[in-house]
Amino acid sequence: MAIRTFAAIDLGSYEVSMKIFEMSKKYGLREINHVRYRLDLGKYAYSQGKIENRTIQELCRVIDGFREIMKEYQVEEYRACATSAFRAVENPNIILEQVYRRTGIQIEILSGSEQHFLGYKSIAAIEAGFKKIIQKGTAIVDVGGGNTQVSLFDKDTLVTTQNLRIGSLRIRERLRELEKETTHYDRLVEEFIRNELLVFQRLYLKERNIQNVILLGDFLQDIIFREELADRIITKEEFNRRYEQIVHKTADSLAMEMNIPSEYATLVVPMVVIYKNIIDILGAEALWAPGISLADGIAYDYGEKHKIIKSKHNFENDILVSARNIGKRYSSGKSHIQGTTSVALAVFDGLKRVHGLGPRERLLLQIAVLLHDCGKYISMTNVAECSYHIVMSTEIIGLSQREQKIIANTVLYNQEEFASFEEINRLEGLDRQSYLLVAKLVAILRLANAMDRSHYQKVKTIKAVIKENELQLIVDSNKDFSLELGLLKDKLDFFEMIFGIRPVMKRKRKM
Repeated sequence: MAIRTFAAIDLGSYEVSMKIFEMSKKYGLREINHVRYRLDLGKYAYSQGKIENRTIQELCRVIDGFREIMKEYQVEEYRACATSAFRAVENPNIILEQVYRRTGIQIEILSGSEQHFLGYKSIAAIEAGFKKIIQKGTAIVDVGGGNTQVSLFDKDTLVTTQNLRIGSLRIRERLRELEKETTHYDRLVEEFIRNELLVFQRLYLKERNIQNVILLGDFLQDIIFREELADRIITKEEFNRRYEQIVHKTADSLAMEMNIPSEYATLVVPMVVIYKNIIDILGAEALWAPGISLADGIAYDYGEKHKIIKSKHNFENDILVSARNIGKRYSSGKSHIQGTTSVALAVFDGLKRVHGLGPRERLLLQIAVLLHDCGKYISMTNVAECSYHIVMSTEIIGLSQREQKIIANTVLYNQEEFASFEEINRLEGLDRQSYLLVAKLVAILRLANAMDRSHYQKVKTIKAVIKENELQLIVDSNKDFSLELGLLKDKLDFFEMIFGIRPVMKRKRKM
């Protein structure tokens, strides 16, 4: 039985940690070591956009120590991820290059959507009943140093996920001076976050019934609720009692009580105030704190992608549902989207041996189709540009920043004249491989969109088959295609330029 050893490294806002796992098809995931080091990476990141050089030096020493531990455990593969503190820093790649040169460890910066996608995958990593839990209205609340993520599930489906810029460390840095001038710091924090939470409540909660609340967080969560976490369940009464015990104490008192440095004790009040206000707007009566971290999600994601772990939950579908809900919010035409999607995917599948793309690129195409005309909500004349900005400004859970740029540029150049590599590289920072992927997705989207130009969904079914130098689109339809055929020519020319093969429409023979 093959057992693989894997390390997951998490560079958080005020802690750097590593978990080492063994994983196999028979036994799944098993944690065999967990090391953590408290390092305030976010101290100046959120307020000044930088990490001090001495902190970088210390980070290198910590990562080098992790590398030695990985050698001891004969770790075969690892993944090291930085989160919101590095997203807040100017030129973070320069820091990561320094770390790599000194330690040999490659670190990637997760987008907010990737980070929180892995966060809720971490629940699936330890909870066999995850799929059952989210059948009912469920909120996953992840309070970090820089941001708070709230994801809502209903009937096994991700309804929405929203990233709020109200993390404990960010609040501490923003209110540090004002804290000295008030005797009710908790009220100050509550006022600071109130508007953000009210907007979230108005836009996304409405009459939604939330029965389960799952709390994700870092080591402070376990320290704050140490007495209440015997069974990992915290009742509302237990939470409120602990809240009152905390918010009226000084940071020094909390540091002594919880046996943590004063610097970390200053994060406790902002964290519990965030928890309380979110719990109140959700109407939660009890909370589940599973005591897991981003590292668990990183390991679960690795095991799933390498077919070591088979998930009962369709996480990829959550990405699509998230995109579909964005399109719905901007009133995208449902029937047109469905018609265009069926054509686009048929073309993609028929071109497999030509385009060299895989399942992930197919997913990106689906998302681009779902969002290609969402900009009409803002402007009927600047649809492409507005669609681009909506995609770039909206968090789509599970996508990297690169993937979000690929989708945004696909919807942009669906209507705009396709730009050169030099221009897109200068504006977006996309490499040549990403540029070519955008070109392929644009060619398919243009063709599929043109085939439903009237928005009448004239295509009942379609099959795409390559014969010689043609992509034969065999269409089942009894409607007049004059408009679509007349407007296809420029789309066909671009498609042929990208793939070296020309689409030809053929009617399905009637029996």
